[in-house]
Amino acid sequence: MSLLERLYRRFPALVMARRNLSRNRLRSALAALGIIIGVLAIASLGMFGTTLRAGATDQLGDIGNGIRISPNAQEGYERLTERDVVDIRRVADDGTVVPVRTRHSELSYGDKKTVSTVYGIDNPGEMYEATDGRAPRRLRRGALVGSRVADQLEIESGNRITVGNQSFRVIGVLEEQDGFSLLNPNGAVMIPVKSFSGYNYGSGYSQVVVQTPSSEAANETAVAVRQELNDREEKVTVFELGSITDGINQFFGILNAFLIGVGSISLVVAGVSILNVMLMSTIERRQEIGVLRAVGVQKLDVVRMILAEAGLLGLVGGFFGAILAVFAGLILNQVVISNPWLTFAPQNLLYIGLAVGFGIVTSVLSGLYPAWKAATERPVEALRK
Repeated sequence: MSLLERLYRRFPALVMARRNLSRNRLRSALAALGIIIGVLAIASLGMFGTTLRAGATDQLGDIGNGIRISPNAQEGYERLTERDVVDIRRVADDGTVVPVRTRHSELSYGDKKTVSTVYGIDNPGEMYEATDGRAPRRLRRGALVGSRVADQLEIESGNRITVGNQSFRVIGVLEEQDGFSLLNPNGAVMIPVKSFSGYNYGSGYSQVVVQTPSSEAANETAVAVRQELNDREEKVTVFELGSITDGINQFFGILNAFLIGVGSISLVVAGVSILNVMLMSTIERRQEIGVLRAVGVQKLDVVRMILAEAGLLGLVGGFFGAILAVFAGLILNQVVISNPWLTFAPQNLLYIGLAVGFGIVTSVLSGLYPAWKAATERPVEALRK
């Protein structure tokens, strides 16, 4: 005995529901189509929000793993001292600590000139790599050029450039940073700290960037830095870049809720369609229902039969809507982020499940009034032509 036959034996109302719905196949198909469209809309819009979030997260890269420490200008601190850097290194544990000096200066190569950001960094190789030449872990001489500056001035490794009034040989062109970068090296030049001049830094730094293995470690490091350096007075400000990620996730959570709400409107419309189908069906079968009531069929049985019809419409519509939603998700994720398998992420499967469940519930609720109206009508009135 097949599973379907066992269901029919256990739930005879399903047999009646299938028979009644097959009487007018076109009308039943159109009602189910409304559920299909509603389920597809909710699931697809939910997955669309997940895709947008994944794309934004990819663009940001490991931003949540970094923090930036700057002198608190409001309290009169203009730079971070060598002692501050030592303290930061001590509490950063496994994090990569990069002290930075910053200024803007004219950059020239041959007859080409531009104004770019100049970073004084001793250990750029701990954060960046070069596509042309090399990015040493310790920058003792020469300069590293960002990809955008190199393209603009047609600079290659081995060329000699002028930064302000200083001349440097380019030892590497940095790899382009696609996502959000702590120092945005694409439009910058990096030179050794000992060659850095300007803004009267002395032996101090304009900021310290710390890159940690995880966002949790970044948060722990930020707390430790505040406790260490701001023990007596607010010497530094610590910006946790993970807060940007948190804000983006919160935004996309709101966006997802809005998109799902928009998709739910189509299911409400489908519910009205099913309500109409059920009402028409009960009117057409008025005498049949009257006969059933006259021979002893209880009101609850009539209600159960009509709700089974509505639920079956919702189940069929939800099933095909879920299949179409999966195909839509595969195409969407392939086109937007080139990762179709994101469709099967737990959150997306949850959206599909919720859409199917909402479709079935909407169908059953739409059948309540027709079921109540048919069950409460007096058999004598129902049999009257």
